Amino acid sequence: MFDEQAGAVTRRQIIEAGLTEETVRARLRAGRWRRAFNGVYWMFSGPPSRAATLWATLLTAGRGAAFSHETAAELLGLLDTPAETIHVSLPPDRRVRALPGVRLHHRATAPVAAPGSGPARTGVVDTVVDLTQTAATMDDAISWLVRACGRRMTTPARLRAALEARRRLRWRDALLAAVADVGAGCHSLLELRYLRDVERPHGLPAGSRQQRRRSGRATAYRDVEYGAFRRIVELDGRAAHLDPSRDRWRDNAAATQGWSTLRFGWADVNARPCETAVVVAAALRQGGWTGTPTRCGTACRILDKPKDPRGQSPGDPSACGGSASGRRR
Repeated sequence: MFDEQAGAVTRRQIIEAGLTEETVRARLRAGRWRRAFNGVYWMFSGPPSRAATLWATLLTAGRGAAFSHETAAELLGLLDTPAETIHVSLPPDRRVRALPGVRLHHRATAPVAAPGSGPARTGVVDTVVDLTQTAATMDDAISWLVRACGRRMTTPARLRAALEARRRLRWRDALLAAVADVGAGCHSLLELRYLRDVERPHGLPAGSRQQRRRSGRATAYRDVEYGAFRRIVELDGRAAHLDPSRDRWRDNAAATQGWSTLRFGWADVNARPCETAVVVAAALRQGGWTGTPTRCGTACRILDKPKDPRGQSPGDPSACGGSASGRRR
């Protein structure tokens, strides 16, 4: 059992194992063991591992406690690096003294621990919903929904059910709308922004998301595909792709099959959605689209026909007002 707890142990477990209080004190004095918290020890002398620290924290929190929020996300693989603060959720009748480096969450109902080995932690769906409620911004909240589905750890349907079940929920309408868009195939916050700030408000055709395509033995997923017009939009998020050559290979393979690819980053979609819509509309028209883009608002100049005083022609990306800069839908 002690190995399963990464060397962390409570005084009660020690006594039940047949050791005496004097044995515990002697090993602490000799430096063979270390005190983690009051009544909780590490059965080794060196610095504790992350697992040992987490186990000692959970054992101190006691009955009904479970890791939640960022710490549960870490254990579930939803978060890639440990957060500085450890998050523990407690049942409503459980009171624990403040612990250094630990944030305690007192829930209206007891936290439901996910099945499996390791320390108790909330499940993926509950963890994601918890994180949306402690997020600093609505974008941060939505990014948790996108990440969980993008990593195939849950489904939009399960998230929607969990969001609807919460009695108190910040940004309820926005989160439910985001889950619906994730269900349509948006696998990143940037893809979601493109759908909401570029494609929809400017009346562009509805693209297909995350289309699976094979070229020889390789498989590629296209962020947005306008199949009828043989146009592809790839969206490169904050973190640059680890292998740019793979992107080039994918673009080149598509080109040999008669497809053309447009690539946009965060600034294009977030700060210049109108200009981006102009470029996409032009590419779609070259592919045979006969529709007409629409304005996203009164300041959007995507449809201006006369030349402006600077001599820019209609459809010139620089002629768009970019009214969506900083906008949230």
